[in-house]
Amino acid sequence: MVEADSPQQHAFLNGGTSEKLYNVSVIPESHSDPPEKTVEKVAIDHHNGDAERALKLGDGGVETERTKKRQNMLTRTLWTFIMIGGFIGLLLMGHVYMIILVMLCQTLVYREVTALFSLRNTAPESSDVETKGKKDPWSKTLNWYFFAVTNYFLYGESIIYYFKHVVFADAQLLPFATNHRIISFTLYTIGFMGFVMSLKRGYLKQQFGLFCWVHMSLLLIVVSSHFIVNNILEGLIWFWVPASLVICNDVFAYIWGITLGRTPLIKLSPKKTVEGFVGAFFSTVIFGIIWGSYFMRFDYMICPVHDLGVDAWSSGHCTPNPIFIWREWQIWAPLRVFISPILGNAVTTIPYVPYQFHLLCMSVFASLVAPFGGFFASGFKRAFNIKDFGHSIPGHGGMTDRMDCQFLMGVFTYVYYSSLIREHHVTVGSILQMIVSGLTMEEQLELMKDLRRYLQGQGIMTA
Repeated sequence: MVEADSPQQHAFLNGGTSEKLYNVSVIPESHSDPPEKTVEKVAIDHHNGDAERALKLGDGGVETERTKKRQNMLTRTLWTFIMIGGFIGLLLMGHVYMIILVMLCQTLVYREVTALFSLRNTAPESSDVETKGKKDPWSKTLNWYFFAVTNYFLYGESIIYYFKHVVFADAQLLPFATNHRIISFTLYTIGFMGFVMSLKRGYLKQQFGLFCWVHMSLLLIVVSSHFIVNNILEGLIWFWVPASLVICNDVFAYIWGITLGRTPLIKLSPKKTVEGFVGAFFSTVIFGIIWGSYFMRFDYMICPVHDLGVDAWSSGHCTPNPIFIWREWQIWAPLRVFISPILGNAVTTIPYVPYQFHLLCMSVFASLVAPFGGFFASGFKRAFNIKDFGHSIPGHGGMTDRMDCQFLMGVFTYVYYSSLIREHHVTVGSILQMIVSGLTMEEQLELMKDLRRYLQGQGIMTA
C-alpha cells in the first residue's frame, strides 16, 4: 500500500485537491524502483485523469470493468429499442400523441438545464445578510412559472393559427382567441414583478444570473419545441423525416468513426473524428432521399392536421402539396445519346419529385450543421464538469443529451418549410378570423344574408 509520509505527498496523491485519498496497490516495474518513484508514478496517473487505471491494475479489476461496460452496452441497446418502439407507436397513434411527446421532452430538458444553475449553498456577495447560503425560495417557483407562461403563449398561438375554423366559430373559445396575447403579457408581467419582489440583498448578482439563465433556456428549448410542434401540425413528415436524419447521422458517425476514425474533429468532443463526420455525411444523404421518398406516399404523413383525432388507420385525404407530385425531367439530348446504349433502352425522361431536392437540403443540414448542437452541449457539460445532463434515460444519460441536435434541426425545418415550401392561400379559418375580428355584429349579419342569397341563387340552398 502507498502511504503519504508527509503533507506534501498527501496532497500530491490527491491531485492537489481535497478529493478522497485512494488506497492504491502498486506493482513496481522493477525491484530497484525506490518507493518515492512509485508514489510519483501513481500521483502522475491520478493527475492525468487515469486514477481508474491505477486503481485496477489487477486482473480482477480489469474483468470487473469489462463486465460493467458490457452491462452498460446492454442497457443502452435495450433502451434504444424501447425508445424507437415507443416513438413509432406514438407516431401511429396520431398527431396529438406526438405533440405530448415533444412537450414531455422539452419539460425534461428544461428541468435538466435549469438545475445546473441553483442558489443552493451559494455564498452571499457580502457578509451583511441574514442567512448565509440560504436558497432563494422563489427560484424554482419562478423557473416553472415562466416555463408555463411561455408554453401558454406559444401553444396558444399555434392553436389559433392552425384551428381558426374551430376557435373563431365557438363562442366559448372566442374570448381566448381574441385576447390571447394580452392575457399572455399580463401573466408574464406578474412573473416579472414576482422576481423583483424576491430580490435579496447579498444575492442580487446570482439572482439576476438565474433570471438570464431561465430566459436563455426558454429561448433555446421552449421556443425550439414550439417550432417542432408546428412541424407536426404541418404534416408528420416534417417532423418524422428530419428527426430520423439526425438519428441516422449520429449512428453512421459512430460506425464510421470506430471503423476508420483516426483524425480528431473537434476538441469539445474528443471521440468525434473527421472520418466519421465525412462518412456520416454521405450516408445520411443517401438514407435521407430513400427514407423520405418512401414516407411521402402516405397521406397520413404529408397532410396538414385539421382534426387531432386522426391516426394512422384513419381514411384521411388531402390535396397534396405540389412538391409531393411526381414529374418528368427531360434528359439533355447529348446525354440521352450517351445513356441509352448503356441501359439498352431509349431513355428520354427521369421521374422525380421536388421533395427529393428538399430532402437533399435537409440531409446536408442534418450532417453538417445539426451536429454542432451536440458540440454546443458538449461544451456546456465541460463548463459544468459533468458527464451527462441527467439520468432520465438509462444508458443514455439525460434527455438533453439526446435532444441537443434535434432542437436545431427542428427550427431549421420550420424556417425552411415556411419560407420555401408552404402554400399561402385563403382558408375558411382565415376568412372566419377576418369576419369575427374585423366586422361588427350588424356587418356579420349582413354578410350572412348576402351569402345565403348567393347560395340560393346557385341552387345550393333553398329559401
